[in-house]
Amino acid sequence: MSKTNNFVFKALHIVAWVIFVGLCIEAGALLVNFIFSLFKPEFVHNLYQKLDLSIMYDRNKWAFFSIYGFILVISILKAVLFYVVIRLLSKINLAKPFNDFVSRQISIMSYYTLSIGLLSYIARQTAISLQDQGFVIDTLNQYWVDSQAFILMAAVIYVIASIFSKGVEIQNENELTV
Repeated sequence: MSKTNNFVFKALHIVAWVIFVGLCIEAGALLVNFIFSLFKPEFVHNLYQKLDLSIMYDRNKWAFFSIYGFILVISILKAVLFYVVIRLLSKINLAKPFNDFVSRQISIMSYYTLSIGLLSYIARQTAISLQDQGFVIDTLNQYWVDSQAFILMAAVIYVIASIFSKGVEIQNENELTV
């Protein structure tokens, strides 16, 4: 592997770590705020990133819990997705990338990405139905604005996982033949 490729690969590894840490901080802050809001509901309007759901909490607790549940699950799944990316980047051997571990990790990445996309889409549709009931959801769009992108990305990653799976199969056949 050339020095340029090695540098780019290490840079991508560092970027993945930075994104993972940021997503963990966001998921942790959302989780702490959610737990805090259970014990001190009067502070719901002071939640993370100015996520003021106090009107929703006062009017309909089930709507609050469902929307906040979607936000929590989506943010946790994003952090887990990048954990899988980091595991892949840590253990991949670029001299022989076609192995069962890499194929499995890429498949897992496609499943997590699809889950994030589908949950984001369902959450967005739920938020739209709550908006029809008079709730203000403008601040919530940042959590699921990219649902179609995640679904499309899941399809692309799944194709790559299928290619890697076939590559592993061909590599194993070639090793048996030699």
